[in-house]
Amino acid sequence: MNLIDVVNEIIVISKEAGAAILRVYNQQEFQIENKADSSPLTEADRMANDIICRFLIEKYPHIPIISEENKMEPYQTRKNYEMCWMVDPLDGTKEFIHRNGDFTVNIALIKQGEPVLGVVYQPVNNNSYYAAKDFGAFSNINGITTSLKTTPFSIREKGLKVVASRSHLNEETSTFISQLNEPQLVTRGSSLKFLLLASGQADIYPRLAPTSEWDTAAAQCILTVAGGIVLQADNGIPMGYNKESLLNPSFIAYRHSSFNEGS
Repeated sequence: MNLIDVVNEIIVISKEAGAAILRVYNQQEFQIENKADSSPLTEADRMANDIICRFLIEKYPHIPIISEENKMEPYQTRKNYEMCWMVDPLDGTKEFIHRNGDFTVNIALIKQGEPVLGVVYQPVNNNSYYAAKDFGAFSNINGITTSLKTTPFSIREKGLKVVASRSHLNEETSTFISQLNEPQLVTRGSSLKFLLLASGQADIYPRLAPTSEWDTAAAQCILTVAGGIVLQADNGIPMGYNKESLLNPSFIAYRHSSFNEGS
């Protein structure tokens, strides 16, 4: 499997899913349901998921799919996956509902627990971010492709830009942010928070609240290939995927893997 060719295919299908999402987004009204965990679900989630899964099943029938909108296989089955797709057809459904544009299509390829390919597409502005291990990380903003490469920094620097969720800023995250040296808070929705780090527009993203693997896999791949790192908050171990529980632990993402914790 040539990951460069696969990236290009996934960009195309993410844009097709994004077009379907926008058809719902631009309606005057759309129906909103609540899933079992009380998270919202729209027709756009379903349409995008159908488009992505149909393509992946036809093109890569040997690679199983883990998607937020699909029935989940038991871990006894999943643990034998050498590779799998990790899909969030519409990440940031709350942002979609609030019509602020901060929602994305996320598609990642996981190999032995590691995201080795990631595509994140933002439908409202036709911007895409993508990466493959040993290939590089890139953004395409307003039609201009840019290589993403982050730089080292010190966590004790004054005025670090800290990314927080628009929808999930809790007490633990606020406490972490308060320990930094005059931090500047940047709020974004969905997986775009990771991409602010990957593009050098922010430095740290603490997420001390629940997320699922499909929320983070694609954007984590882009950030790590660009030079960043995502560590579990309690033990400093890099985040892995296709675990027994598909919930992520609390984590902290850094713009660069060489962040100096000293003064």
